[in-house]
Amino acid sequence: MFIVLKLLAHFLTGANYELHRDSFLYIEQAKHPAWGYVTTPPFTGIITRLSGILFGNTEFGYRFFPALTGAISILLICIMIKELGGKRLALITGCLAYLISPAYLRSNTLLQPVSFDQFFWLLIFFLLFRLVRTQKPVYWIWIGIVAGIGILNKHTMLIFSAGVFLALLVTRDRRWLATMYPYLAALIALVIILPHILWQYQHDWPLVRHMKELQETQLVNVRMDLFMLEQFMMNFPAVLVWLVALVYLVFYRESEKYAIISYIFLFTLVILLVLRGKPYYTLGLYPVLFAFGGFALEKIFTRRLRFINHFIIGFMLVSGLLILPLSLPILKPERYIRYMDAIGMGKSQRWEDGQYYDLPQDYADMIGWRELTYIVAKAWNSLSPEQQAACTIFSNNYGEAGAVNFYGTKLGLPAVITPSDNFLFWAPDSIRADYLIRIGDDDNLSNLYNSVELVGRITTPHARQEGTPVHLCRDPKINIDSLYREELAAFRSGQE
Repeated sequence: MFIVLKLLAHFLTGANYELHRDSFLYIEQAKHPAWGYVTTPPFTGIITRLSGILFGNTEFGYRFFPALTGAISILLICIMIKELGGKRLALITGCLAYLISPAYLRSNTLLQPVSFDQFFWLLIFFLLFRLVRTQKPVYWIWIGIVAGIGILNKHTMLIFSAGVFLALLVTRDRRWLATMYPYLAALIALVIILPHILWQYQHDWPLVRHMKELQETQLVNVRMDLFMLEQFMMNFPAVLVWLVALVYLVFYRESEKYAIISYIFLFTLVILLVLRGKPYYTLGLYPVLFAFGGFALEKIFTRRLRFINHFIIGFMLVSGLLILPLSLPILKPERYIRYMDAIGMGKSQRWEDGQYYDLPQDYADMIGWRELTYIVAKAWNSLSPEQQAACTIFSNNYGEAGAVNFYGTKLGLPAVITPSDNFLFWAPDSIRADYLIRIGDDDNLSNLYNSVELVGRITTPHARQEGTPVHLCRDPKINIDSLYREELAAFRSGQE
């Protein structure tokens, strides 16, 4: 039942907003298969390509696999609870904790590496759980495979892997380090990611440049106090479940053999704190605690104390439903803002710049794209076929370019050029730009063209790019293609 509810929650609410800014990047990556990209490994692009094959170029198709990973996560939680000996109440508590938590409802809504990253962390927890229970070394093989694929999805798997290694050192499971199996798992993971390592080397380690950029622009706004607060708020409805799980794993003798779970949690959390990781980087740590928490609550609170289990289930339902608009895009922006104001949570959403806004940043990144595409189409359709053949569309970032490419397919728009992210390497070596449709601010247009016409701006309220202009430029003053080739070479040399 919980698996079906999870899928329905995403399939029935996906159409309320447009695709996320980052989704457009992965859709473009799917068109250009490679072992790496400027800011991400290749896995999400591969999954996106598979989505396109199965479902076509549709919003539903690109949202399918994130939702599916969430459903499978519930299945893994259920299996662990049953193998621990949990019964009906434990299953309801553990599965509901995942189903109702805002973090996973939000993550599994978006086509991003985050959703798959959380799943791969949980899958390794599940394999370690099986390893502890059965002592069968074959699970190390699977751990190596999942870790390798996980690194190809998101490099934070390396941090999690470090947490696993440190946990092995301080628990009785260190005995495995005297065998060949952990090293075989590491070798398997290395073989899987080797093509990606070679790609990084050939492109002068864009991962290092990307991490430096993140440190300077986003991670600099990460505060330790808010990082810790977010650990409680991201899964607020289920906070009692995972806290009970930690208490059970740390203090109950019968759970001693599963000590590696709590130590992985601790070490990974500390590493992320030291590295100033974003708060949501930890989300892969909690689903396994839902399984142990559901089991522990049923086991500890029996007979007269059984009501505590029902209280926690009730708390999850009431609090989860109360903040459901924050978790799932079920309300349009204006209704969302009114609702959050009504429950005293107005302007409470902290973005990557450290400021607070009316909408979550994810929601603001999911509106305004169709409007932008229609403005670009208006400019394009104002040109004759001969003029269109000599026209280039240019934008400032991958969100603008990817959105117009996605929504503009049915409108007959050509591919947009941008120096942002991997679009830089997909850009043509030369262009015809007697006419230019320019998306985004550019103070230099009047120096390049004799005629610069403002066609329109994004007016969608609360869109992250509200106010973004679209200009139609005619009659160039200089050789635009020569300038383009010079700037393209400069951009590419900066990336290589």
